[in-house]
Amino acid sequence: MTDASPTAAVLIIGDEVLSGRTQDTNLNTIARFLAAMGIDLMEARTVGDRREQIIAALNALRGGHDYVFTTGGIGPTHDDITAECVAEAFGVALPEHPEALAILERRYGEAFNAARRRMARIPEGGVLIANPVTDAPGFQIGNVFVMAGVPKIMTAMLEDVAPRLRSGAVVHSRTVRVAGVGEGAIADLLTAAAQARRDLSFGSYPFGHGSVGEVGTNLVVRGRDEAALQEAATNLLAGLKALGIEAVLEG
Repeated sequence: MTDASPTAAVLIIGDEVLSGRTQDTNLNTIARFLAAMGIDLMEARTVGDRREQIIAALNALRGGHDYVFTTGGIGPTHDDITAECVAEAFGVALPEHPEALAILERRYGEAFNAARRRMARIPEGGVLIANPVTDAPGFQIGNVFVMAGVPKIMTAMLEDVAPRLRSGAVVHSRTVRVAGVGEGAIADLLTAAAQARRDLSFGSYPFGHGSVGEVGTNLVVRGRDEAALQEAATNLLAGLKALGIEAVLEG
């Protein structure tokens, strides 16, 4: 954890993700959400619907980061065990939350059965996270935010989460696009640049395919100081030019 910029982790829960039946998009959504707030996403894990794995991962992540975001496992079926696991991780009871119960009763009316009632169970001390899509709430306890796995619902829940977070300085980036040259040809230049500016992050990302279309490498520099960022990108361009390699700064 840091004073300057909060750190975060994501815990994706669900056998359906690990089996390949469901493609996770929530990690990307959360990463972009956090980046816009200047919160550094440092780690992401995916576990199945297994109590021991969920509890162990949650305890490891919440002790190492300012915020933890979980997705999945808070629905009405038998394998939705996230709330139970969170309660066990925090060592608290899992009672029905009066406000959650009222929300669900209004939502389902006569169709409010025992299965749906399970979604009213919130770890003791938890605070609800609003769900404007289907009403069934998520919850926050400590530095952990427990949200739905359905992407549309999870995204909507982030609106209620945002005001609860401490923001930091936003990370900016510059991309130097090098066409026709593979990353192996410019690896030494990039390594030297990264060693010279350890306050910035340097990455190399190949694009294209050898037999179809344009090939090349995007060199991406990231950092919170825009002046330093621009200087580093300009220096990369100069270094590439010295090697006889043409490149374009894309921003």
